[in-house]
Amino acid sequence: MPRLAANLTMLFTEVPFLERFARAARAGFKGVEFLFPYEHPPEAVAGAAQAHGLEVALFNLPPGDWDAGERGFASLPGREAAFEASLETALPYLEALGTRRLHVMAGVPPADADPRACRETYVRNLRKAAAALAPLGAEAVIEPVNRRDMPGFFLERQDQAVALLDEIGAPNTGLQMDFYHCQIVEGDLTVTLRRNFARIRHIQISAVPERHEPDTGEIDYTHILAELDRLGYDGWVGCEYRPAGRTEDGLGWARAYLG
Repeated sequence: MPRLAANLTMLFTEVPFLERFARAARAGFKGVEFLFPYEHPPEAVAGAAQAHGLEVALFNLPPGDWDAGERGFASLPGREAAFEASLETALPYLEALGTRRLHVMAGVPPADADPRACRETYVRNLRKAAAALAPLGAEAVIEPVNRRDMPGFFLERQDQAVALLDEIGAPNTGLQMDFYHCQIVEGDLTVTLRRNFARIRHIQISAVPERHEPDTGEIDYTHILAELDRLGYDGWVGCEYRPAGRTEDGLGWARAYLG
């Protein structure tokens, strides 16, 4: 049975961030994830999770100036110092929360950047991240993101991500497969899942094209979640979608999985 983690950046937004942990627990979730916890001290976020018996499955490195279009630094030549600073910021949160997976966002390189230099920078930075996370028993994960939602994002395809992981060669690196992005970019979801299953460390789901509840749109998540069971996936499935209305009102699809 898939383990669902509520994405607290997108779900339960009717209340402030630290109050969303209680809402998630009341709805039946045992795990949560979120994009960025950095507006709150590590102890406050950890306290909210622990108070409600929730495991924090995943969060992202700081992205930089989001409003200015920054989406991480990992593939950006010349921004190595910013990448290292973002990693230093994230480590206390990993320790406080006990989180074992950190999404290392590839970033949006300048339009005139050399793709080969970007790739080389990305590989070096991911190796740095893997080395920093290893003493904590944590993994660095990378996520292909569609360029319709995030124009210019360096990492777009699943095979591109797997090739990078092969080159990096660190055992504590893996693939974060978001079926929403994968469907938009390349489709063929079941075959892609099976082909890359050994590399997958985290799953995320939402409807396509509107990114609402997973029981709407063009993806059959009943099939996808059953396939994850068949393959023996024991990780978290992050519910990273935008509710069409009040979060709790749209959770009918999840009742069978939340118990």
